[in-house]
Amino acid sequence: MSLGFSDPRFCGGFETVLAIDNDAAAVKTHELNFPGRSVRANIEEWLLTEEVPQADVVIGGPPCQGFSLLNKKRDGDARRALWEPFIEIAERSGARVFVMENVAELYRSPERELIEKKAQQHGFMTQAAIVNAADYGAPQTRKRTIILGWREAFNLPSFPPLASHADPKLKLNLPRWRTVRDVIADLPLETIGTEIGSKPKLDLHFGRTPTDKSMERYRAVPPGGNRFDLLANRPDITPDCWVRKTSGGTDLFGRLWWDRPSVTIRTEFYKPEKGRYLHPEAHRPISHREAARLMGFPDDFKFYGTKVEVARQIGNAVPPHLAGALGGVVRSILEPRAIAA
Repeated sequence: MSLGFSDPRFCGGFETVLAIDNDAAAVKTHELNFPGRSVRANIEEWLLTEEVPQADVVIGGPPCQGFSLLNKKRDGDARRALWEPFIEIAERSGARVFVMENVAELYRSPERELIEKKAQQHGFMTQAAIVNAADYGAPQTRKRTIILGWREAFNLPSFPPLASHADPKLKLNLPRWRTVRDVIADLPLETIGTEIGSKPKLDLHFGRTPTDKSMERYRAVPPGGNRFDLLANRPDITPDCWVRKTSGGTDLFGRLWWDRPSVTIRTEFYKPEKGRYLHPEAHRPISHREAARLMGFPDDFKFYGTKVEVARQIGNAVPPHLAGALGGVVRSILEPRAIAA
């Protein structure tokens, strides 16, 4: 989100003054790439002892696992309540605008009504929408709920932002969605090494060391295929649970398509059993570099952490192309005033 708001390649014009997260590696990554303070803390505890700096905009995504379709039974998930300190920071910072990102399922949840009611109690007008990152230039079909809040005294926003790209099937007068081929075709089919360590790394095109059976499984999945093709082609090496489950999602153990955007990149994209994360052509899962590009990160963005920590940061990110489009909406509200986030 910070990258999309501050980098001129996406939106630009904003400068970070404070970033808070309880993930140490994510905080270090933010510190390496942006000015201002980067603080590791639990936001609700931090608010009890710290002074909130003044800012024009508050942006972020309180943890969304509690809303996710992947966690339907977690009705009591405490992480749902972290939008409350987010709204409190927007109030105490004197922010004129806030932007909150979460999973698409938030839009139709009771929590969205509570969030907007609380924001309105603090003097914010609000609008919410479900947006698709691919419509804004990200090479990934990632749908998210965005809640925009702004003070009544400021310009009414044009929200959601106008799309810059479109599904080619719609035949709109817009550039087509960006595809997997557009962003990773120039990378070598073979990955480079398997180690990363915990220091800042720019070269993320590394892979795993698969077993012989894993390689056989990869080879059994054709272009655009998935676990059902594995079962059809090589039932002898198909996991028993997939043999027994003859229906269900078609993305598991699937190959990405060259000429479509990526599916949603999640935190365990390096495990093809978790989704459609096999390379379109090579017999392997996508690399961290490929996943970062499919999220929209430029190669000069510095990540800090282990392989698992960096993957978590990539999969939890807001695509910077989408963040940049949201930054444009915020600029339209604030201009010609000076801005800081």
